Amino acid sequence: MEDSRSTQASNVILDVINVSKSFPGVKALDNVSFNLRKGEVHALVGENGAGKSTLMKILSGVYTADSGTIRYKGNDVVFKDAAQARDAGIGIIYQELNLIPALSVAANIFIGREPLTTFGALDEKKMNADSIAILNRLNIHIDPTTILNRLPVSKQQMVEIAKALSFDSEVLIMDEPTSALSEKEIDELFTVIHTLRNRGVAIVYISHRLEELKHIVDRISIFRDGHSVSTDEYKSIDMNEIVNRMVGRSLENKFPPKQNNPVKEKLLEVRNISRKGILHDISFDLYKGEILGIAGLMGAGRSELGRAIFGADAIENGTVVMDGKELSLSSPSDAIKAGIAYLSENRKEEGLAVKMRLTENVTMANVQEISQRLGILSRNQEIEVTQKYVKNLNIKTPNLSQIVNQLSGGNQQKAVVAKWLFCNSKVLIFDEPTRGIDVGAKYAIYKLIGDLAQQGRGIIMISSELPEILGLTDRLLVLHEGKLAATLITAETSQEEILNYAAGVLTSI
Repeated sequence: MEDSRSTQASNVILDVINVSKSFPGVKALDNVSFNLRKGEVHALVGENGAGKSTLMKILSGVYTADSGTIRYKGNDVVFKDAAQARDAGIGIIYQELNLIPALSVAANIFIGREPLTTFGALDEKKMNADSIAILNRLNIHIDPTTILNRLPVSKQQMVEIAKALSFDSEVLIMDEPTSALSEKEIDELFTVIHTLRNRGVAIVYISHRLEELKHIVDRISIFRDGHSVSTDEYKSIDMNEIVNRMVGRSLENKFPPKQNNPVKEKLLEVRNISRKGILHDISFDLYKGEILGIAGLMGAGRSELGRAIFGADAIENGTVVMDGKELSLSSPSDAIKAGIAYLSENRKEEGLAVKMRLTENVTMANVQEISQRLGILSRNQEIEVTQKYVKNLNIKTPNLSQIVNQLSGGNQQKAVVAKWLFCNSKVLIFDEPTRGIDVGAKYAIYKLIGDLAQQGRGIIMISSELPEILGLTDRLLVLHEGKLAATLITAETSQEEILNYAAGVLTSI
């Protein structure tokens, strides 16, 4: 036993010892400890606000700890900036990729370090050759001359990994790496992760998708409220215990109980919606108080259908009828006036003004409602409206003037909902409503969606998580290659049947 412990200790490449970090009014980390071994994949999990991102930013040189010790390869270190950490061999890949879309793959890998000829010109041939060498080490087959924005997100992520490894990274931090990937793309990423682990690279893996950890993880550390709760061999702990430790309580039911909705009053009619090459003759109805799911594989047209109903993408054929009245949807403003809201899967870019205050975000889509004569905004009304939705939606914020980017993912999502409720929206389209949201906050979002349906609003929920679809919806549409493959009663179907329709194995229409 002593020999085993001694071997494990000598194998530690990164050791965090009693680290604390505070921001004004918030203690983000309180005396936390964490270590990472060479050649392991170590999951770091916890609810939003648990301190995961703060610790990773300390390790990668973005923040400096207030107290405690960071020991890297046996030496105590304090990185003054991200470049110093990167040069020391610690790379980080954020959920939002840090690449330049208009440049080639090779140019992104070596940006700022491009090889030069003896005459000082760019040595493009060497840059491409070196890029191929790095990509080959990962068994990734991408032409280095390809312009980045021509690649799918999964391949762009591989380029980000190659870029990190071009610095000879011995530690690689991955923050929500699968949030925008399909199942096939996730499998490709996991293959690369296994390759890295076999080469001795130590990986910190942060994810809210707990079910995927079993495929790649060796150990798991759990944080809660700025404290390190536990570290275990992954095979020695079950999923229920992981969740219990994350939230500090038992979550026996992942989804709120479904409410009966005997009233079948039609709210929205979508007829023969088509957009060349994307959507093909899709029709369905939505009823008051109903939660209608939209399922399908990546690229099936789920988000495109939601955006078409919202007027964000032009439709070539078809009609949308609300309360018996045909709508003219030439822009999102037309949909908003008609009472349709779209909560984008990318809430930070399309749903919120993240550098503005909570009050401004809640009221921005209906600012005329709180404006006085001559268009002068009433700050008092702005505060009253925000107070109402903070209370009704249980938005956790230090104050109403909090910058939205400083709220947790779940509370950001609630802020988007508040914005649309202030617009008196009757139909709310939720596109991946729990993406990037922790397990505890998911339940709050699920309950919120159920409560909105109980108020008589129509809910369309687009999700790539089938348990979420099955746990929340009343009916669901399954799309396959832009076509409606099936309309199913949720209580009468299964994940297997949904996947068969989504893959085109079954057809009912």
